[in-house]
Amino acid sequence: MLFMHIGEFQDMIRRIYWHKDEPRGIERNYIHLVEEIGELGRAIVDGDLESIKSELADSLAWLATVANVLRVDLEEATVSKYCNVCPKCGSSPCRCP
Repeated sequence: MLFMHIGEFQDMIRRIYWHKDEPRGIERNYIHLVEEIGELGRAIVDGDLESIKSELADSLAWLATVANVLRVDLEEATVSKYCNVCPKCGSSPCRCP
């Protein structure tokens, strides 16, 4: 089984799809992300674990695509906001009401 950091995954998606993603533009890539989230929702409602796994992977890939087109380092953005604590209350586990 292969394990990778968020940044490594984002780079992999960039290497595979950048030639299509960049010309497509942010709006169309974002629409694909939203469509994948909708497909994930349908898989959850249906209770189909294999479809849920597939749609989670697709959703993550499209999120990485959106980040790539926006030139945002997804790993840096994630770690800077969620650095082992809840960003609202500063606790782990979260103690927000």
